[in-house]
Amino acid sequence: MRLLGALAESTLGRSLGATERSALDAALADANSRRAVPLLPLVVDAMLDPQRPSAESNVEQLRADGREAAHALARLVRGDLAGLFDGPSTIGFDPSLPMLSVDLSAISGSDTLIGLVMTCASAWMEAALADPDGGQRLVVYDEAWRLLAQPALLARMQAHWKLSRHWGIANLMVVHRVSDLDAVGEAGSQSRGLAQGLLGDTATRILYNEPFDEAQAAGKVLGLTSVEISQLPELAKGEGLWRVNERAFVVRHLCTPGELATFDTDARMAGQQR
Repeated sequence: MRLLGALAESTLGRSLGATERSALDAALADANSRRAVPLLPLVVDAMLDPQRPSAESNVEQLRADGREAAHALARLVRGDLAGLFDGPSTIGFDPSLPMLSVDLSAISGSDTLIGLVMTCASAWMEAALADPDGGQRLVVYDEAWRLLAQPALLARMQAHWKLSRHWGIANLMVVHRVSDLDAVGEAGSQSRGLAQGLLGDTATRILYNEPFDEAQAAGKVLGLTSVEISQLPELAKGEGLWRVNERAFVVRHLCTPGELATFDTDARMAGQQR
């Protein structure tokens, strides 16, 4: 139900009302009665044309209460976002794998679509991470500026940070600059507060070369000393300022040729070698 609610809210661009949640609950219960693993098309059909009353509402009330949310979810079944969420999952989580990557590079041009994919991926990932036999994991959010624009994902990320010790995970969020957090929502909004809360809950901050203005801004947000701020524009490629609680270190990262090739994002700038 949490996943369905998050999908509906992401598509609607707002929170669900109480009666909408009741209509969604009733539709999910109806879909569960028809199939052991309910699929989204069954839920949408049950919302658009409910066949049985719930404990709180009759059939006509359910149809009226769920109409807007049903049409929003229908985009994922028969509309412009169809094809990604309307069938059974084809991927399973294998806890024996050393690494599992969710590649979003093929999804571009639609913040809504990115948010929906990550909402599904986060729910799927949480089920695996919450497994007591899942072991300890490092969870990396690369290009996190794309995720910070989605309020529902921000709330999920906050839960990952708060429950990290319980789940046996360590979270790593990668952004281009600290000022990316200032672009999340309006000043004073819940989204801005969640983004700033993630930063506050992060004990280790790693900063790479920043121009003077960005270094000053980062220093103000992170409470860096004047010496630490002055280091940022001087850092060479592969050097980072590690701030661990109140201690700071300049660390030079050494990569093997294989690692450099794996994480090279400048290949197109260098041109194709013949």
